[in-house]
Amino acid sequence: MSKGEETRERILDRAFLLAGRDGFDGLTIGALADELKMSKSGLFAHFGSKEELQVAVLDLASSRFTERVMIDAFKAPRGLPRLKRVFENWVEWGLDARMPGGCIFTQAHAELDDVDGRPREVLAESERVFQEALAKTVKLAVDEGHFKKGTDCEQFAFELEGIMKAMHMFSRLLRDRRAADRARTAFERLVTSHRS
Repeated sequence: MSKGEETRERILDRAFLLAGRDGFDGLTIGALADELKMSKSGLFAHFGSKEELQVAVLDLASSRFTERVMIDAFKAPRGLPRLKRVFENWVEWGLDARMPGGCIFTQAHAELDDVDGRPREVLAESERVFQEALAKTVKLAVDEGHFKKGTDCEQFAFELEGIMKAMHMFSRLLRDRRAADRARTAFERLVTSHRS
């Protein structure tokens, strides 16, 4: 890895944490330069604009989420065991103390949902890809005979996303220490309602 690539990686690591702590609106070249004790022009050379910086952070977040939540789950057997691993990995991702604002995607959804531009487009595409992968994981549970035939896989993915959004809100806003347990209870009810 070249020195420029190492510098960019270090910048993105800090930008990822800054976006989690201060939100995407607070993720600016100036704020990041202050955090890293770098010049704005030095950072500008790497990203060119606030929008490009936000896109780079969203790309980094997507790759980290994919690695920690999805790729790790592929080690589990197909069907329900894999779906359960996705869920548990997702819970761990959302409650990871190393991410100061919790799930960076939950924060980005709230901030970028009505803002036109590349960051929103990148976030929306990332969410579409994840929802398709989640629905496919549910479909494998149907194919393996763990869930009833005719299970609406997209609806299951929708409801699971709702559980995770609720867990984030209860955990972060209400500081409910039972948020993860409540999410697990809701997930088990969702699973039970679809068992074959």
